[in-house]
Amino acid sequence: MKRIAVLIPCFNEAVTIGQVIDKVKSVLPEAQVYVFANNSTDETAQIAANHGAIVDHEYRQGKGHVMRAMFRKIEADCYVMLDGDDTYSVEEMPQMCDMVLNKGIDMVVGCRTNYLNVNRRPMHNSGNLLVRFLINKLFKSNIPDIMTGYRAMSRDFVKTFPLLSNGFEIETEMTIYALDNNYLIESVDTKYQDRPEGSTSKLNTLGDGAKVLKTILKLFINNKPLMFFATLAILTLLVAIIALIPVFSEYFQTGLVPRFPTLFVGCMLIILSFLFLAVGLILKFMNLRHKQLVQLMRNAIH
Repeated sequence: MKRIAVLIPCFNEAVTIGQVIDKVKSVLPEAQVYVFANNSTDETAQIAANHGAIVDHEYRQGKGHVMRAMFRKIEADCYVMLDGDDTYSVEEMPQMCDMVLNKGIDMVVGCRTNYLNVNRRPMHNSGNLLVRFLINKLFKSNIPDIMTGYRAMSRDFVKTFPLLSNGFEIETEMTIYALDNNYLIESVDTKYQDRPEGSTSKLNTLGDGAKVLKTILKLFINNKPLMFFATLAILTLLVAIIALIPVFSEYFQTGLVPRFPTLFVGCMLIILSFLFLAVGLILKFMNLRHKQLVQLMRNAIH
């Protein structure tokens, strides 16, 4: 029988964790629920254990640390990542697991179709739209919800995903890694509800938003190095040409180069543009080698 693990990272979710576990068990009784308490100061761990979850602890603060520990320690054929705040519907969970186990999908994204209408924080909504636009544009994809914490994943994906993020930018990193390494991704529409009264969000709109954008830039450079450095090379070359046009124009008219510093800077910029291009090509081949190693790891898992 194929094993299903429902992974719930938690930090002070005593208000909701019990009902989340009960809901999961009602729709997916064959699954094993794992709750990792992340330095919770309330009764999260005890309540989770009372409701039948396997409880563990991760003492490095941050969702990324928790998920890294979960991916390393837990063995299953299908992994479902779910937040413990009772904001996601679990009705679609059996369908999502079936897509992973029987249809060969590597990642099923639970897309919150009503998130923008339910969520009362306009900065969060704007940030989600910006992240979705950037990733879909840069990686030529069409994923409706990039920031959702509700996903079903194959063993292949979980055991080869080199998670680097420490906080809430994990969903962004996960999506980009799957897109860049040609994992099969599908989405399922799901409903979102706001946190119940007494439950508080751990997200920091500006701080976590800045981390997510930094992660996008970092992963874009890592995964699309030639595009990034070729763009820098073109821009640098254009600046050099603009700076050198009056210098050469004056030289052809008078035979003199009175703007020697401008000539020097322009030539240095041309050299810099070629260096950018060379760096992009080198990193492109290194990235190709990395993808080959990922494929070898995937083959080894099978």
